[in-house]
Amino acid sequence: MAKLHVSTTINGEPHEFLCDAEQSLLDVLRGPLGLTGSKEGCASGDCGACSVTVDGRLVCSCLVLAPEAEGKSINTIEGMATSDQLHPLQQKFLEMAALQCGICTPGVLMAAKSLLDRNPDPTEHEVRFWLAGNLCRCTGYDKIVRAVMETAKDMREAVR
Repeated sequence: MAKLHVSTTINGEPHEFLCDAEQSLLDVLRGPLGLTGSKEGCASGDCGACSVTVDGRLVCSCLVLAPEAEGKSINTIEGMATSDQLHPLQQKFLEMAALQCGICTPGVLMAAKSLLDRNPDPTEHEVRFWLAGNLCRCTGYDKIVRAVMETAKDMREAVR
């Protein structure tokens, strides 16, 4: 079967790749594009480790077919920091030890950023609800939730 040609934007940069019709976006990101930040935890959309945004919508990249990326804008964990500065969420996760083994961290960070982009003042319930699609086997979620809440507060105060 012939490979499909896909043109897309990833982390603000134009990209082109060839893929099979049934190949997942996660496989293309981690394979030919070399963007290995998104992790494969389950390959069934249950763990959230491969979370990215496609046209601003949070998705599990293991469930998106690579050809569906045609003409879309994709953001991955690699695009979260700018130059040599971590995104405030990344910095707060480090400061508050909201990560351990690191498998879930990229997906959790992408989900948290997606939430804060939509709602800069979430309640704890909203944070927990928004992150419910991300499974963590190490931290127990409390540090993660606190880090997101603290980041939201810091970002709101920085705007004032």
